[in-house]
Amino acid sequence: MSSGPLDGSAAPKLPGAPSRRRRRPKPPPTAYNRSSSSTIELPAGHAAQVFPVGSSTGFIGEAFSMDSLEFMRWAAVRYDSDRFVLVVLFHLMGSQKPGGLIEAKHEDVAKALGYSRPHISRVFNVLETDGALRRVQRGLYQLNPAASLRGGLREPQKGEKKRSKAGMGDRVEQLDLLREIMEDPDAPEAFRAMAAPGAKLEVRKESDGEGKATS
Repeated sequence: MSSGPLDGSAAPKLPGAPSRRRRRPKPPPTAYNRSSSSTIELPAGHAAQVFPVGSSTGFIGEAFSMDSLEFMRWAAVRYDSDRFVLVVLFHLMGSQKPGGLIEAKHEDVAKALGYSRPHISRVFNVLETDGALRRVQRGLYQLNPAASLRGGLREPQKGEKKRSKAGMGDRVEQLDLLREIMEDPDAPEAFRAMAAPGAKLEVRKESDGEGKATS
């Protein structure tokens, strides 16, 4: 007795078993470039679902912060002998807007932390020299996105043109922002060096003669 369809049509073919041959993993990217291809290959017997990325609300401060743990470890060693730098740095990390922008003058930070303006100005100079902070204009600074980045929707600055895609172009994405910095001729060299792909944060430590390591 035939087990095929009664109408005489050919029986549907079942999907073949997934291939057991392992595919070579793609090498990690060496620069901040996006792939232009929109095709994704899936093994036989597998499916994928596409859905929009969740919004960056509902987190602390209503924005998702991607803070580099490697940078925090580096900063703990770098500023161990000058821990007031860490106090100001943490304040700036928590004060940033999407894209790492901080709208504050030295006196504003001094008032918020309860210190004098010269103390804050010194720390700003240290962070700018090390490439963690960049002065965009008077009263406007930017934290290096390789060190700390607050994601979300960024409002265009005065004179800045909006992106072509409405609703998407103003969303801050870390790799896009890093690439913009590397292509910005006005970005300070130390700032670009920290934002560069594969940047290494190294601190040499020496003893002060009492068993205390200093950078």
